[in-house]
Order: sequence, then C-alpha cells, then structure tokens
Amino acid sequence: MATSTVRTSVLHGAKDLRLEDRDIPSLTADHVQVAVKATGLCGSDLHYFNHFRNGDILVREPLTLGHESAGIVTALGPGTGPEQLQVGDAVALEVGQPCEQCELCLQGRYNICRAMRFRSSAKSFPHAQGTLQEIITHPARWCHKLPSAVSLELGALIEPLSVALHALDRANLPEGSTVLVFGAGSVGLLCAAVSKAVTKATVVIADIQEDRVRFAVENGFADAAVVVPMKRPETIAEKLEFAKEVAELVKTTKIGNSETPIGEVTGTYECTGVESCMQASIYASAPGGKIMIIGMGNPIQTLPISAASLREVDLIGVFRYANTYPRAIELLASKNPLLPDLTLLITHRYSGMAAITEAFDMAAKVKDAEGKLVLKVMVNI
Repeated sequence: MATSTVRTSVLHGAKDLRLEDRDIPSLTADHVQVAVKATGLCGSDLHYFNHFRNGDILVREPLTLGHESAGIVTALGPGTGPEQLQVGDAVALEVGQPCEQCELCLQGRYNICRAMRFRSSAKSFPHAQGTLQEIITHPARWCHKLPSAVSLELGALIEPLSVALHALDRANLPEGSTVLVFGAGSVGLLCAAVSKAVTKATVVIADIQEDRVRFAVENGFADAAVVVPMKRPETIAEKLEFAKEVAELVKTTKIGNSETPIGEVTGTYECTGVESCMQASIYASAPGGKIMIIGMGNPIQTLPISAASLREVDLIGVFRYANTYPRAIELLASKNPLLPDLTLLITHRYSGMAAITEAFDMAAKVKDAEGKLVLKVMVNI
C-alpha cells in the first residue's frame, strides 16, 4: 500500500537538520514509491548543510538533502506495468527531472535542460526535495532496476559514477590514452576507474593529499601518483610558474619500474575546480589534448589560454550526466577485471535517520579520528 506520511530529514539553516514527518506526494500515473535504503553524501549536499547555500545558489525554503540513492520499490502508480517495475525491485534513482520537451532534451542532452529540477538542489523553486527520507515518489522511468549482482550501496554510487561516465563520453579519448586526474576524491577516483576499465587508459592521479593518491595506486584506481606541493602563489606570474612546476611533475612521472616518463597527457579530468590545477592541466596536455572541466571552483579564473589554443587543447565542460545509468549498471555487473573494487570508496557508513547529522560531520573531514581516509560517507536507512 502507498504511504502518505514519511520521516524526513529537513535542513532549516546552516547545520540545522531536523527530523520531521512530511506528506509524500500521492502516486500518479507512471510514478512509483521507493523506500530509500542507501544514500551517499555529496560535496554539494555538504555545502548546503554547512552554509545553507551552494556557491551563489541560496536555499529559500526548508530542504531535504541527498541525491546519490538506491532503494526498493514499495508501490506502483497507475500505468506502471510489470514490464517496467514491480514491487520489491531494487532500483538506482536518477534524480534529475528534465522537461523532456525542449530542444536539448530531444537531443539527449537533458542534463542541461533549462527547466531541470534536481533533487536536493535549491536552484529551482519550489526546491526539488532530496532523498534523505524514508520513502519518495518518483517517475518510474528515472528508476533503474538493479540486477542481483549490484548491491544497493553500489546502486547509490551510480550517481557519481555517472558523472565519471559522462565525462568519459565528453572526452571521447582513444583506447590506451594517457590520462591525468586532478583530485583524488570520490569523483576523481571514479574518473580514474572508468578510464582504466572502459578505455584501458594509463592513469596518473594528482592531489595535495599523499594518502589519497597512494590509496588510488594501491587499490588499482590509478597507475601512478603525483603529490601536488602545498604552495600559495600570489601574483598571476607566480601562479603560472607554479602550474608549470606541477605539470612538469606530471610529465616526468614514471609508471612502476619503467625508466620512461609518461610525458604529455592525452586527456585530463579536472575534478578540483582549483585554478592552479586548471592551469597545470593545460601545460601538461599534449597537442590535441582534452581537458574535462568537472570540478566547480572559483567561477572566474586566469588561464594560459594561448598555451591551449596554439596546441588545440580543448576545454570541455562537464555537468552531471545524461544517458549513463544503464551503462553504469552494466559496467558494475560485468565483473570487468580492469574495474577496481568501487566499494572501497565507501569508507564510512551510518545507519538510520538519526545519524544523518553525524554523517555530514564526518563527510566534512579528510580523515577520521583514527586517521582513516574519508572518501564516501554512506547513510543506510
């Protein structure tokens, strides 16, 4: 039977998270109710939690966070036949709801639909409420059935994995490319993982945290690591010199026992949003290289644009994902030997709605009290 009232985690202000009972939208045609079981915490959720805003986007009404989720179908709306979903099916939730009628949607680029409503984002108003609640009502077409080989936690990881797959699509690099990943957080690690598994790339990962890049290499996410020096150059000239220094560290990196440095890279997945990493990405690129701009950092940056244009280095924007969930599920179920164990990204787990605030506090840390890396925090309900 469809549920009308559910326990919900609601953000009322910075770090003001409350558990409330809310009415759930009634089941309409081609919608289902899903009991949310696993939700990964994302950097954008963390910004909302800590600041009640995400960059320039202000929260204008109480907001439920969470968008990296999987769950179990509990009720079907009219028109949702057994050929689509059945009660009891495990599903990964694709939480962006585009208009499906505009030119972009009809081209398959629904991720940049101007009318997109994305759960847990305050960009649209009224806000599209997120998934950190016991049950949600969601369009059946955006609920992707999980095979038994894919757990609910892996189902929740499909959302950030989709960002990596969409970046891979945008890059369209040839098989066997040499790839650089800036940022060894969960999205960077997933970009590294799909580069190895799908395009059989040689992957170098770079981060200021040595423990993170070591984790990447030791667990098969990357082939080599670069620790970015902790410097804070002030002037534009100093910043560009530092970027060249970082690029040189990348180009002189060697894989394992090889005596040959990797040289310039074919593609870069820039997952930090940090200006110096964008600059270094350009300097590290081979002629004709591609840079995928994934990280959301300072909206205004100084870039050595002539160094890119004279070598036809492409700067490619990447925003969320489109048409990736079925392929992500197929990849997870394929047992591809080149795909590292993605469950290793889930470093901390919390159970129950009452633990959500504690989970957010942990997600803000680089390491926990025992010195363990914090990569992906998962809330299981």
